[in-house]
Amino acid sequence: IMGILNGTPDSFSDGGKFNTPEAAAAHVTQMIEDGADIIDLGVESTRPGCTPLTADEEIERLSQLIDPVLNASTVPVSIDTYHAKTADYAFSKGAHILNDVWGLHYDPDMAAVAAKYKVPVIIMHNQVGTDYDDIISDMKAFYAKSIDLALKEGVKLDNIWIDPGIGFGKTAQQNMEVLQRLDELTSYDALPLLLATSRKGFIGKLLGDLPPRERDEGTLATNMAGVYAGAHMVRVHNVRMHKRALTVLDAIL
Repeated sequence: IMGILNGTPDSFSDGGKFNTPEAAAAHVTQMIEDGADIIDLGVESTRPGCTPLTADEEIERLSQLIDPVLNASTVPVSIDTYHAKTADYAFSKGAHILNDVWGLHYDPDMAAVAAKYKVPVIIMHNQVGTDYDDIISDMKAFYAKSIDLALKEGVKLDNIWIDPGIGFGKTAQQNMEVLQRLDELTSYDALPLLLATSRKGFIGKLLGDLPPRERDEGTLATNMAGVYAGAHMVRVHNVRMHKRALTVLDAIL
């Protein structure tokens, strides 16, 4: 279970709640007590319509939080960024994992940074627009390019995870199709898969336009189905709920 730490003022679900050193560290401690195995720290919102940060702006924001988060955490900390300069800064401070929402495609230096620090890399599928021939086949082609970029720079194949990028470059209907066909991705090149659906818009629509903080039960349903289909990790806001439910599901499976 990957616990989400949004060190942002404007994230769609909990922006502004954990973007001070004290609040971030306290939330890290609570998520670990609730069962988080990894903490995912991001300081730039990637919600639809958000204003992107430059790498320097991202580093300035991250510099306020990374030491308190690393000091508070007893589990690995991943960095949610698509800027190589930000990733290099984070790993120089002691972060452990790269979580790139552009799957190494955005910044040509990102794969080299991951190789330099020998960190695990989470390659998320993403694209501009929502046009696909066959969505799963197109996602596999994206991953193949990402993996090629990674291997050429020296990233080890057993350090690579994939993420279907639910909510990124996909309509609500396409998000559902990916979830329905998730077993086609969990069997892809035997790479472990991270599922990140937490509180996303398509869940709110399914539940009658519920706001983000009322989407945890819907999130849990997607993740239970995802783990049943072979997902290896889930990225969530509500760690305690998922720890309890997935403990039971693991026992059944």
